[in-house]
Amino acid sequence: MTAPRALVVGTGIAGLAAAMRLREIGWEPLLVERAPGRRPAGYFVGLFETGRATAQRMGVLDAIGNRIDPEGVTYDVDRSGTRRRPSMGYGDLPGEPRLIMRGDIEAALHAQIGEDVEIRYGTTPVAVDEHPDGVDVTLSTATGDHETRTTERFDLVVGADGLRSTVRRLVFGPDSELLRPLNHIIAATLLKEQVPGFRTGDGLTLAEEGRAAWVFPFADHAPGLLLTYRTDDEDAQFRRPPLESLRAAFGPEPAGPVLENLLGQFADVDDTLFDSVHQVDMPTWHSDRVVLVGDSAWCLTLYSGMGASLGLAGADLLGTTLARNPGNPARALREWEQRLRPFVAVQQKSGRTDGLAMFVPQNRRDLALRGVMSTMTSNRLTNKAMRSFIASRFREKSVDVAAP
Repeated sequence: MTAPRALVVGTGIAGLAAAMRLREIGWEPLLVERAPGRRPAGYFVGLFETGRATAQRMGVLDAIGNRIDPEGVTYDVDRSGTRRRPSMGYGDLPGEPRLIMRGDIEAALHAQIGEDVEIRYGTTPVAVDEHPDGVDVTLSTATGDHETRTTERFDLVVGADGLRSTVRRLVFGPDSELLRPLNHIIAATLLKEQVPGFRTGDGLTLAEEGRAAWVFPFADHAPGLLLTYRTDDEDAQFRRPPLESLRAAFGPEPAGPVLENLLGQFADVDDTLFDSVHQVDMPTWHSDRVVLVGDSAWCLTLYSGMGASLGLAGADLLGTTLARNPGNPARALREWEQRLRPFVAVQQKSGRTDGLAMFVPQNRRDLALRGVMSTMTSNRLTNKAMRSFIASRFREKSVDVAAP
């Protein structure tokens, strides 16, 4: 029998993981990617127990590794850098999450796939025509100034092409109807060097009302940087260079040595992310033969910390449900969504409530709560109670939602 054929759009974490699982269950996946080649390592991501369990099952956890420095200390700081208060770092969170770069997961998945899956770079779908017995997809491939279009038949299309998904737009509707704005901006990159006065493995948090700067440390690499702030006018942030918008958002007060160093390094690196924050809000993530996975389907946002974990888990579970329903992708996709949606709903809510307030204090109350938590964490008499409280808020990030 001829193996069923799947088109997977996007070579990020969810796309590579979906292609890997499809290959494992006997499908013939084709990966296409808009970019002309493999992407750079990208910014920092966390891998919570949900994602770790999935990565272990997929055989890539050891290759992904862990870049947390066990000797590192995370500090709450002010702009001058003179006030330093030890705080809870990523490695102190319940479930011992791993802090890594996006490229660590992608490299591990690439290695697992090897030469078994065809990847076409510079290629994107421009038309998707679904039928009861298959999906006709017109693919556009750019080679220099030349464009080639071909139409191919697939048994399944997997849209794993991110927040502003082409597959979602072609099949399910425009972004304006399916994206929920959170009225915040994120700017992320990998720094070239640590902020002066801190060790490589140290983390920093400079949190102010409506804005914050985070430095995420790695044991063997310069840290990652997140600058994030609230805005009432998202469009205005993109009418000028990102650095100008960042300086305006963190002004009019003087930046001080810590923030000035971070802004200067952001301006001096090539690979940066500057974007508005949205979640995807859809009544369903699939039709009979087209399915969205990862940020294309739900986009938990960086504030949830669960994007990488659920990208892996969603792809893993997709392979499991398709294997359980041979020849019936529609039933498989229904089973897949019924299992995932309640879990995703919890993570989305966390990303726009507790997670958002943790990353960007929204008011004086949030700032005061951060101060109390930092004080209790650094005090040996109250540390256990604080860890217990935080563990109760992180319990859902430990569920192996893709377990067979």
